[in-house]
Amino acid sequence: MLQDADRRNYAVGAFNIYNLEGIKAVISAAEAVRSPVILQLHPAAVKYGGKTLIAAARQAVQDCSVRALVHLDHATDRELILSCMQAGIRSVMADGSHLSLDGNVAFTREIGNAAREQNAFVEAELGRLSGTEDGLSVAEYEARLTDPAIASAFVRDTGVHCLAVCIGNVHGHYRSEPRLDFHLLERIRKQVHVPLVLHGASGLSEAHVRESIQLGIRKFNVNTEVRDAFLSALSRTLNDKPGTDLVDLMLNGVAGMRAVVIEKMGLFGSAGKDPQ
Repeated sequence: MLQDADRRNYAVGAFNIYNLEGIKAVISAAEAVRSPVILQLHPAAVKYGGKTLIAAARQAVQDCSVRALVHLDHATDRELILSCMQAGIRSVMADGSHLSLDGNVAFTREIGNAAREQNAFVEAELGRLSGTEDGLSVAEYEARLTDPAIASAFVRDTGVHCLAVCIGNVHGHYRSEPRLDFHLLERIRKQVHVPLVLHGASGLSEAHVRESIQLGIRKFNVNTEVRDAFLSALSRTLNDKPGTDLVDLMLNGVAGMRAVVIEKMGLFGSAGKDPQ
């Protein structure tokens, strides 16, 4: 999927889902605009929904009329990753970014070895993505960014299939104008020859997204905006129509998330890339 995005110069959206409503919203959006798509499960969602949620996501992907897959996002626990692969997930993020460089390499390599036995795909992260850039000194902020030379060696030594980079992107809401270092991204792209991933895509401007794609980003992670749309839809419905039937409430939540996902697919250039 990401190789096709690389050949055709677009990016695939990876949308975090937590329940059946999220699954329905993302899959229906992808089918509506004929876009490849990734359903992402955060470890917290897996621990909450267990094998039932995994099975629901996998079934939805299997029934989907466009290219779709299920991906385990930001997994730091070896046993959780292995159990998810055993449950049928064939794309995982081995997140060792909280470890030392040597620790990250060792952890990622270990997961990679296990993934090969399952014919699974591995994403890793180099650098350290924060929840916000506020409160960091310049030195602390820059220390979190991905070093291009280290990235090249990291990919070589771990054999990962794609790499999440830190170029000033953050998780959650940006409290000020995002400061993405595109010069750094360009340097990373010249050193690393696997698809690049950008986490923290919620809140990025169209200009930020377009430039990122031109410089090699092939997967954008989106969580906050989709989650906020769901919560806002539920809140509006309950405020406007107290006592709304639960099914109608959930349908409104699905519609809110679906609209955001469709907008992102258009922005990422993936809409219309899966016409079959």
